[in-house]
Amino acid sequence: MTRLFAAVSVVALLAAGPLSAQPVDRAAVNGIVDQGLNHSEVMQTAAYLTDRIGGRMTNSPQMRQAEQWTQERFRSWGLSNVHAEGFEFGRGWSAVRSSARMTEPRVMDLRAIPIAWTPGTNGVISGPIVVAPITAAAQFDAWKGKLRGKIVLITQPDNGGEPTEPAFKRLTDEDLADPATFVQPRNDPAAAEKAALSGRAQFAGRLDAFLVEEGALAMVRMSQREGGLLHGTGYTYQVGATPLTPGIELAAEDYRRLARLALTEAPPTLELMSEVQFHDEDTRAYNIIADIPGSSRSGEYVMAGAHLDSWAASDGAVDNAAGSAVIMEAARILKTMGVRPKRTIRFALWSGEEQGILGSLAYVDQHLATRAPSSDPALAALPNNQTWRARWPIEPRAGYRDLVAYFNLDNGSGKIRGINAEGNIAAAPIFQQWLEPFESMGVSTVSMRNAGGTDHVYMQSVGIPGYQFIQDPLDYSSRLHHTSIDSYDHLRADDLRQAAVVLASVLLSAANSDEPLPRMPMPTRPTPSDPFSYPTPN
Repeated sequence: MTRLFAAVSVVALLAAGPLSAQPVDRAAVNGIVDQGLNHSEVMQTAAYLTDRIGGRMTNSPQMRQAEQWTQERFRSWGLSNVHAEGFEFGRGWSAVRSSARMTEPRVMDLRAIPIAWTPGTNGVISGPIVVAPITAAAQFDAWKGKLRGKIVLITQPDNGGEPTEPAFKRLTDEDLADPATFVQPRNDPAAAEKAALSGRAQFAGRLDAFLVEEGALAMVRMSQREGGLLHGTGYTYQVGATPLTPGIELAAEDYRRLARLALTEAPPTLELMSEVQFHDEDTRAYNIIADIPGSSRSGEYVMAGAHLDSWAASDGAVDNAAGSAVIMEAARILKTMGVRPKRTIRFALWSGEEQGILGSLAYVDQHLATRAPSSDPALAALPNNQTWRARWPIEPRAGYRDLVAYFNLDNGSGKIRGINAEGNIAAAPIFQQWLEPFESMGVSTVSMRNAGGTDHVYMQSVGIPGYQFIQDPLDYSSRLHHTSIDSYDHLRADDLRQAAVVLASVLLSAANSDEPLPRMPMPTRPTPSDPFSYPTPN
């Protein structure tokens, strides 16, 4: 995700200690640049994933198609060990069609999308609205007896706002030249446990049960963005957790209009229709794996990954067909060049990232390390990803040391500008060496910051060197991330070609280095940053 970061200068890195020699094969870099810029297939790959397949909700028919097609492409390029690795996920879901309109006090079509993993309306439903903002179970009592036969608007209306900065942004030299800053970790184990127990999926189930008991016709929420953008994100994907109340998201402007009219002498009536399908043929989701085998360093491998799944409001182009296409293009470039790396280079396309970084967690759990189960029955009953980082000790698996470096791409369509070293002071100067050939392409920054929210985080949480690249934000966060306009049109071909070239080179350097990237110590249970803090009240 696009967040602020702190740059690290070469001088500061050299001052930190001796610099291990990690030479870059510049002749190979020339070949990578030629293959990646003059013979690129990255946009053809991206177009197939977006225009042809479309939005790839985990376990949806579109995701199943993407799982098969990406394996076929890896095999056609000659990669080895191409396979799908399954893990338990839940129900598939897809939207067939939907509509929403106001019928009183005037007729008007509204911009709407079904909320993922909610049921359809079983035809057209119609009823008056009630604006009942509900964000916690403690608010249920205030609305008892007031919702029967109503379409319930559950978001607190606000006044909106116009943008004050351009939506599209590239990182400037000033952005990339911030002083070096090491951000200390903040450890609050009690807060982490409390957050897990109050997760959005748990509240969604309680809210649905309340709406059913009160006889509500449907639930409507407001889009989190302006400009008519829609998302449709939802998290009730587990078997047995499907709500009974149809859920609809309305464009923010349409929602606010309804809320204003609800305060007048002519409150609105709505007409909603949502047709969806659930897909229960296979409740397992699948990560896609492919290798370029190593010639020595038996068992060791480096890895690059991006999540293949997306939301369904549009085609999931910048999030994350872009990253997936770059991963696949780096694989094609290196295989076409006929490289014979010392270590195996593994490519992964993850599933279930949008529902909680589930695919890469499943890989960590199966191949690298697991964690002791929770002794608290309430926490033990929660999904694995909600308590993973709060459980101790870490228990390495036999393959723990085999993965020497993991590189992730999940920041949209912008060119690579550097890499986040995740606080690994020893690895930072090595990254400077590996990225130096691409300074003329805008790659100049090694940051000490920790980048969260995507598929390297569970690697990092067990001490595996896992890294996320820094990319130009473009309009990723401002208007594309998870929205109804995330289509091929917003991909930047030159940027994606550059990213594939940089990634291919970094992977080859990591695979051929005499020594693996330095690891951080195996994490152990941290002490609270503030040992004298009082717990926050419920």
